[in-house]
Amino acid sequence: MSTLPVTSLLHSLQYQRKPLNHRATSLALLGLIVVSFYIFFIARPSLDLAPIALHSDALGHPGTHGSHPQDKDDHPPSSRLFRLPSSSQRKTVSNANRPQVKLDEMQELAAVAAFVAALPQNMIPRSIDPSQPIDPQLVLDFDTRSPRAAYEVNQIVQDVWSRYPVMLFTKLHHANSREIKQIISNMDLRPPPAIFEVDQREDADVLIPLLHRLTSSTELPLMLIGGKPVGSMDTIRELNEAGELQKLITNAGGVIGGAKKKKGH
Repeated sequence: MSTLPVTSLLHSLQYQRKPLNHRATSLALLGLIVVSFYIFFIARPSLDLAPIALHSDALGHPGTHGSHPQDKDDHPPSSRLFRLPSSSQRKTVSNANRPQVKLDEMQELAAVAAFVAALPQNMIPRSIDPSQPIDPQLVLDFDTRSPRAAYEVNQIVQDVWSRYPVMLFTKLHHANSREIKQIISNMDLRPPPAIFEVDQREDADVLIPLLHRLTSSTELPLMLIGGKPVGSMDTIRELNEAGELQKLITNAGGVIGGAKKKKGH
């Protein structure tokens, strides 16, 4: 028997197998593309929606499945993008819709005094109108729309005058300012007075008329004892000579001679 036909048949089968292999590979790739498309573009959105429903149940909203508090952070990262705001976030949004706390003139004076006393670089913005009530958020370091804002304001009022029973707003090169500072210096107060050279500040053009509005004072120097303006320079001299100025300071929490005694220890 001749082997030529057999050899020819084998060669023919090999040539036929190659197209079959190419077709199979192409079909496999096509199937992989179809499955991938289904997973990422059809099945994926429905899978991502499931944790949202579970999270709604955890917050107590109607749903079809129960949830436990310890499971609230077990969702995959993708589901966290769709979570409802946290309680603190909801409070912030809620506070934004609340009106700001309103300050009367004494509270406004305390807020301004606390602001300028807190840091040397704290300046009243030049953009404000000193003849109008100041925006509380400019000088207070808490959310002035929160339910606790009124309580916080009262704390500021108490704290600032407790820390500074005597506060002076003066001018650096001014005879009356030098005189009033000397009167207070001779008392050796504890706590020491807070003294602000207003004419040396960048916000002088705003701060001076603001203080005038809040204290009904028409000039500097301005002395506050327990948060209350004492009066003109003539009034301060009369009170000092009569010994009444020292009584006012003591009643406000200042200690006459306290600084001197502290140095003696």
